[in-house]
Amino acid sequence: MKDLFTMWKHTRMVVLVALTAAVYAAVLIPLKVAIPIIPGFTEVRPANVIPIICSLMFGPAAAWGSAFGNLAGDIYGGTFGPGSAFGFVGNFLYGYVPYKVWRWLAHRVAVGAPVMNAGRQMVAYVGAVILASGACAFVIAWGVNLLGLVPFRVIGPIIFTNNAAVSLVLGPPLLRILYPRVRRWGLLYEDVMGDGDISRGRLATVGLLLLVLTAMPGIIAGFVIGTQFSESSVNSAMAPVVAAMLLGCALL
Repeated sequence: MKDLFTMWKHTRMVVLVALTAAVYAAVLIPLKVAIPIIPGFTEVRPANVIPIICSLMFGPAAAWGSAFGNLAGDIYGGTFGPGSAFGFVGNFLYGYVPYKVWRWLAHRVAVGAPVMNAGRQMVAYVGAVILASGACAFVIAWGVNLLGLVPFRVIGPIIFTNNAAVSLVLGPPLLRILYPRVRRWGLLYEDVMGDGDISRGRLATVGLLLLVLTAMPGIIAGFVIGTQFSESSVNSAMAPVVAAMLLGCALL
């Protein structure tokens, strides 16, 4: 996880945090009121593709940018509240997981750069999107359920579907256009940060396994528990699963 902190010593990475946050918030805010799904909590979000593609280009800068951008969207879009804390964490993971998953795959499967011109890159992209969408949805759904705001069984599947659908449709064409240009401009995170600034991920395989075993299964289990028993049961039953998922993300 050290890359989340060492990146702040690079001016260009700080600029990329601000860029990601500004673009994310700018697209989020107009749709907060225009197309709500659960007013005050979630809405149709074409902006959800931004953390994914920025993660694959800007690395840890996208994690911070996604978190701050979503927070700004809540504040200026009129949906700021107790649940925004979990939105911050969820969107942080949403911008963090894709680049860590892609790095793991690049070192073991040789998927190459995410320019989306090969079948293995598309498969890797789908996997990264599903894991990132699951992590984001799981944290937020568990958090707002814990606060008694929206049931897990309602908001969890909505956030996951919203994130994944938009990113799977819009992400590949945007990466084909943007990634080569960002690479030419020298703004990829690998170009800005030194090797010593990026985590080696000695336990990344363990982290990825934990993420796979908790993110999507957690959403499914929370949905079933919330449907068959009570929303309060979700809080206690899913707490250790959330903790295991966060540990997995930290180990990536």
